[in-house]
Amino acid sequence: MASKVVGDVDDNELPYIITTRRQTRNKSQAFLRVFKYLALCSAALTLSSVLPTPWSFLQPQSVSNVPLKAASVDPSSEWHDNIWPIREQTPWDISTDFPFPRKLEYDVEEGTWLRLDVHPKTGDIVFDMVGDIYCLPGAEVAASKGRTRARPILLGIPHDSDPRFSPEGDRLVFRSDAGLGVENIWVTRWSGCEAMDLRPTRSENADLKAAEERLLVEGTKETSQRKYNRLLREGRIGGPCADICIPSKRADLRVAQRVTNETYRWVSDARFHPSGTKVIATKWYTSSRSLGAGEGWEYPMPSVEDLESGKERTIAVGDGTRVVGRTLPRGWSAAQYGDQQIGPEQFVWSLQGDSLIFSKNVRDESAFTYSKDVHKGIYSIFQKNLTTDVVETLAQASPGGASRPELSRDGRTLAFVQRVRDKEALVLKDLHTGTIHHIWYGLTYDLSTVSAPMGTYPSFAFTPSDNAVIIWAAGQIHRVPLTTNERNEKIAASSAPSPIRFTAHIEKRLADTRSDELDLTKLETQETQRVRAFKELRVDAHGERVVFQAAGVTYVQKVGAKAPTAVPVAHASSPYYSPTFVHGADNLVLHAHWSDTYFTSFELADLTSGVAHELTRLPLGRYFSPVLCECEGRRRQIAFLKSGGDLLTGDILATAHTGLYLGDLTLPEEEDLQAREIAVTNVRFVKTEINVDERAHLRFLEKNRKLLVQQADRAFVIDLAAGPDALGRYTHTTIAKGRMSAELAVAVAPGESKDKGYVAESVAFVDFFHVYFAPGDKVGEGEKVWSKPGNATKGLARLSLDGGHDVTFTRDGEKLFWFLALSAGPYLHSLELSKLDKCASAIKADSINFGISCVKSLLDFQEVVVKHSTDIARLKHDAQGHDVVVIYNATLLTMETGTEQWDIIPSGVLVTRGGVISSVGIHGHADDLILGGSATAINAEGGFVVPGFIDVHAHWGGFNGRYPATSWELETFLAYGVTTLHNPSADTVTGFVERSRVESGQLIGPRIFTVGDIIYGSGAAGIHQPIVDQAEASAALTRIKAEGGAASISYKNYNIPSRASRQRLLLVARNLSMLCVPEGGMNYDWDLTYIVDGMTTIEHALPVPVLYDDVLNLYAKSGTGATPTHIVNYGGAWGEQFVWATEDIPNDPKLRRFTRHDQLQHLTESTARPANSYQLFNTSISIANMVAKGLLTHIGAHGEPPLGVNYHAEMFFTKQGGLSNYEVLKAATSSAAKTLGLSSSIGSLARNKLADFLVYPPGVDILNGDFSNTRDIRFIARGGRIWDASTMEEVWPLKGRKQVLPYFNAD
Repeated sequence: MASKVVGDVDDNELPYIITTRRQTRNKSQAFLRVFKYLALCSAALTLSSVLPTPWSFLQPQSVSNVPLKAASVDPSSEWHDNIWPIREQTPWDISTDFPFPRKLEYDVEEGTWLRLDVHPKTGDIVFDMVGDIYCLPGAEVAASKGRTRARPILLGIPHDSDPRFSPEGDRLVFRSDAGLGVENIWVTRWSGCEAMDLRPTRSENADLKAAEERLLVEGTKETSQRKYNRLLREGRIGGPCADICIPSKRADLRVAQRVTNETYRWVSDARFHPSGTKVIATKWYTSSRSLGAGEGWEYPMPSVEDLESGKERTIAVGDGTRVVGRTLPRGWSAAQYGDQQIGPEQFVWSLQGDSLIFSKNVRDESAFTYSKDVHKGIYSIFQKNLTTDVVETLAQASPGGASRPELSRDGRTLAFVQRVRDKEALVLKDLHTGTIHHIWYGLTYDLSTVSAPMGTYPSFAFTPSDNAVIIWAAGQIHRVPLTTNERNEKIAASSAPSPIRFTAHIEKRLADTRSDELDLTKLETQETQRVRAFKELRVDAHGERVVFQAAGVTYVQKVGAKAPTAVPVAHASSPYYSPTFVHGADNLVLHAHWSDTYFTSFELADLTSGVAHELTRLPLGRYFSPVLCECEGRRRQIAFLKSGGDLLTGDILATAHTGLYLGDLTLPEEEDLQAREIAVTNVRFVKTEINVDERAHLRFLEKNRKLLVQQADRAFVIDLAAGPDALGRYTHTTIAKGRMSAELAVAVAPGESKDKGYVAESVAFVDFFHVYFAPGDKVGEGEKVWSKPGNATKGLARLSLDGGHDVTFTRDGEKLFWFLALSAGPYLHSLELSKLDKCASAIKADSINFGISCVKSLLDFQEVVVKHSTDIARLKHDAQGHDVVVIYNATLLTMETGTEQWDIIPSGVLVTRGGVISSVGIHGHADDLILGGSATAINAEGGFVVPGFIDVHAHWGGFNGRYPATSWELETFLAYGVTTLHNPSADTVTGFVERSRVESGQLIGPRIFTVGDIIYGSGAAGIHQPIVDQAEASAALTRIKAEGGAASISYKNYNIPSRASRQRLLLVARNLSMLCVPEGGMNYDWDLTYIVDGMTTIEHALPVPVLYDDVLNLYAKSGTGATPTHIVNYGGAWGEQFVWATEDIPNDPKLRRFTRHDQLQHLTESTARPANSYQLFNTSISIANMVAKGLLTHIGAHGEPPLGVNYHAEMFFTKQGGLSNYEVLKAATSSAAKTLGLSSSIGSLARNKLADFLVYPPGVDILNGDFSNTRDIRFIARGGRIWDASTMEEVWPLKGRKQVLPYFNAD
């Protein structure tokens, strides 16, 4: 959600600052820091987000009766949408380039969020349902006393929606993702419900359909005849020929035409102009955030004759005319236009066609916020005169909001929806008199609280004679009768609204749901596991050795040699980071040691003698990136950086005076074989422009006279020798800049004159995950290096096939190194830059991929193998040969069969051996083990024993910290019973580094799975991946799989606008054994395609809280799982606010033992919200209904504060819809394990599974008692190791051991 999101949050609103490995500067930097790694803001932000924005010019309080004239200069006219996407899509057809081997058929008598229109003459009703379009004949509806059969008029793989008639009823416009998978506006000729009915009536037609669909599944390329037949069956071609037609006869046929050509932005909700010659539609723009901002765009429409003749207009990408753009907050410039996240939507023409009526969110000024107050109102309705540019308010936001405007046939009455107390009302406003009438309170709640490209309410329409409104509500299409009063105003008739009953047969082709299985038991019971994600790469002066961090351990790898060597350290059990070589002393490595008590100290490791020398006399602080001057002799100067507090280490100790420090020291004698302390003297602060919140690589120049600083998007030289000016500022000379780079490295050379200083001889940078090289002489002065095709830096060469990170030059600039794992393991890549001449012509000729097809043959790479012991191997060592544990006198709830009565074992015994369950049942041989003294026995005293909980959707931020501190976050998760975490948004490298630190024993916490970097569709430089072809899809997933190995089980498609891109990723995922866990993202239509295309889950609830049989059956029977995250539910107030309002979070004794108190204090106050504001309870009902049909649902608490407590709150919310305690526990254990492909190893208590379990105290009945007691846990076991849940003190095998955390609480 993406999270409470996220990029629009100022750092000073957060309780901590997180440092990142890859970031861009300024706005994008803040976005990535929060969005990628927390996916949520500080808790305090939620409460502030419901307040109105201060000065939007459309704010109803100030504009209700005052027409406003648009600014003399439209900012949109000065803004050019020419950056995103970075690359353009290549050809793809979502219907034929991706297999759909399954077919799901079912009948329904109700539907979800049915957007509809009424034919202006016949009264035919068209509506969309689960991506198909249906029609109810007007005459049959009028005559019927029963149910009318809905005729399908558009079917197939494309997702079709938003049907709307032309003024004369001769054409139907609709939205479709046919072809490339981006939603565009299409139009087809209308010939009536009966004539356009697609349901086959002849068996040979059905047989041919089945045969041709089978050929597509088998991968047989579609012929032109088969394509024609398919389009005919789908209703995209049609006419007098009822069955199979010959293509040469198409002049007689109805042909659907695309009238917009969007390949990245998307378009919805088209409405004909009264002339019938054009439409207005909402075009959606994303910024660094993936929630769209609307604009009104006008598009010409083909005539009926054009459609019948097949005449098509050439449409360039992005063609159309902006008619109503976004407005900017006060003080914004046109350059910031693309950052505006709020815009107009839901357009309709006035009767005369000279004005546009639309609705707009007026509570958010420039950035969408969640959990707003629907009762105060969010949307207003406006009218813009296109001749005068005057904008006036037609319906105010307060109270209850006003959205989904529709106009009566005579143009006099505006209809819209509005929240009224605990009801949703259909409201009419007479535009002549201004009178408002509430017509009906029977509507479903609107979705004005969310970002709603599917509409804040389904479109509806007046009947041809204006005597009724036809509108969807509560699963049915309703007729709301109208009459007129003495003022000729439309009002509710005396007869009550009535449903228009229908029945529909739904037939959907489905892809196979992406699933896989990992033998986690095998992985964790090995003696060792590999570290696959490395960082902080540095190379020696000669390019012969590299040094790097491998999950808190510093290693040196000789280039070309087989195995790396761990450098000698003074504290073997502590983590190390920020390594570098010492110039002129090839045997020395300088790196940082971390202590949770004393913070950073530096050590010099002598690779020859095996001795580690500690640097002393540094004040307490968090330091990184140390480097020694390139001086001769033993007397050296040291430079290093100091940062302030962070998430894991707190903001209490040593936070002042961050930045660059210099000091002096003396290197040890070469023959000194004894470890000794080396004093750092004359430590002083230097005021610089270095950003200590991002990556920084330091190197001295001219011995110690100057300092080269390489950051994410800027390399510059600080002239130390010249000294500061009167204000204490040193001269900084920029020598290279990146436009969107995540990393930037330079090889420098002296300029042509002394005044010139240094210049970049070569520039290497990481852009959109790939490594690029640019000759310095090709980079213009002041130019920012960039890799966008068509705008790229001259002479640019792409060096990475699948990506790379931690780029670094040798001192002479002749060789470049970087890391990226391949399928076999982590690999060190390097390139002698002189070899690029061999690919000069290929580089010059390739303006898209910059010569990688040639350059890849020039690369040198070698596998780097680093291993650590597994926790189970250490457990066996700690147990000293006595590795059997017996939990007896227990009420076992195994979750193994899926049936409550069979999963309960009273007076049961659980036996584990070496971290693995060896038996589950009644006493058996357990007595012999206990009496014989060969086992550790724990009397459960009748308490429940259940499998460890799995949090399928957990965000946290500590993995991204620069310092390898112990993690209060992970310990808190574990203390509340979560033994397995799945993080759906992290940094690929640092996320898997944290996993290795847990597995190697540096951190105590649940086992971790992560998707790594999200596959993000919107315009955030560090994570944007448009996935324009199969090679890019392969590279995107290979990067993740490579860094995580077998533990990389999933990836996250995050609001990628092209369905083609999403399908490409799914095809690659099959070969890499990866699951797809997409961001739900509040886009109802996209969510339905995720199900149809076979994604493993949908993360977050569908934005429509109450689902009906069309969606309930599709979702539940598809095989796609659900992670609803009620805690941050769409459609209303978030569940976390319910928790904050009903519990004393800051004073919870257990939380205060594990969690930062400042975070808890942020949750002290909450705002009272009525029960009807919490749509999560409706979501919970929908989930329960689908579980009854076979859906696997899971518990995912989104990492919302307070950690741990909110996991159990999420279980509580899941239960509210009607699930039993057992079914909720199943969601938290076995269902989650099945969906994640881990059920052979965790999720239930069974023989040969990992010993993950929770022991509850006697008297806590988690099956039939108060479900809030699920957090009252006595013992926690993860892989056989057992802790006391109240203190996280180890119970077995090392009784009394407890992790030490940094000092981060002042009270």
